[in-house]
Amino acid sequence: MHNIMVKIDLKDRKILYELDYDSRQSLSQIGKKVSLHKNVVIYRIKRLVEKEIIMDFYTVIDSFKLGYNSVRFYLDYRHINPEIRKEIVDYFVKNRHTWWVGSFEGSYDLAVLMWVKELHDFHVFWEETLKRYRHYFQNMEFSNYAQLRLYRSSFLLDGYNKLDREAFEIVGGGKKVETDDLDFQILTLLASNARIPTIEIAKKLNSTVDTINNRIRKLRKLDVIQGYRVSIDYYKLGYRFFKVNIDLNDYMERGRIINYIKSDPHLIMIDKSIGYYDLELDFWTEGIDQFHQIMDDLTIQFPGVIKSYIYVHDAKVHKMLYMPEE
Repeated sequence: MHNIMVKIDLKDRKILYELDYDSRQSLSQIGKKVSLHKNVVIYRIKRLVEKEIIMDFYTVIDSFKLGYNSVRFYLDYRHINPEIRKEIVDYFVKNRHTWWVGSFEGSYDLAVLMWVKELHDFHVFWEETLKRYRHYFQNMEFSNYAQLRLYRSSFLLDGYNKLDREAFEIVGGGKKVETDDLDFQILTLLASNARIPTIEIAKKLNSTVDTINNRIRKLRKLDVIQGYRVSIDYYKLGYRFFKVNIDLNDYMERGRIINYIKSDPHLIMIDKSIGYYDLELDFWTEGIDQFHQIMDDLTIQFPGVIKSYIYVHDAKVHKMLYMPEE
């Protein structure tokens, strides 16, 4: 299973919440919000990194606005052993077009999301993949990944501001915006390190701090940059991940379900894809019982609306990078 649970106090939880809300804000700003001196915040963050609760800082980027589309596929393995499994995962992780690769327990074994500008690029890649690994794939499901809505990790706090639940990021569904090489390079650096100092970006890209600041502001205004977040090992804090895929009897009710469920502090993402289930919800809960309570509540609140659902759990993320690697 996963790592041994680590106990943290409310101040640590508040720091994690603030970093997830905006990991690019200054540590003095975080200190003011959590009523701690900046030096104490630095010490606590260092300790959370040492305990491997904080893994890294990343930027949520809407690469759909850069002219990319996303293809997603789920795989079930057969004739598999640990060595082959690792080889397949590494193959997908190393590919420069993949932006999310994760293993699951449950209805499927592996999920892969790719950025593609041309469908032809995906066809070429998939042909090569089948030549190598078709023997190990029992089932393959493909969909066009259209949008994801990301919500704050409100479950970290006992009491949370309901308005924060509205402050989500939406990736996908927007029009392409005009960007140049410098924008792309800035986004590439921010994607894998949301806390990289502006001065360091300027140095790496032979530019000035003013220019970089202006570009980042512009990209934020255009909603290309959706937010700055932190990767947290929630398993160590005693949470479990569940992703549920729902088929509806009445698709017209989808909006009402979203409106209802989005205030649940355990909901972290709603995915939208074409050619898959009607509604996909991602949760971090305190265990399987809490997940079942959430789903039971949904079926009671919306009688006759949910036709069926499947779920996977305990995701292991091998890669997450919101920028294509050019």
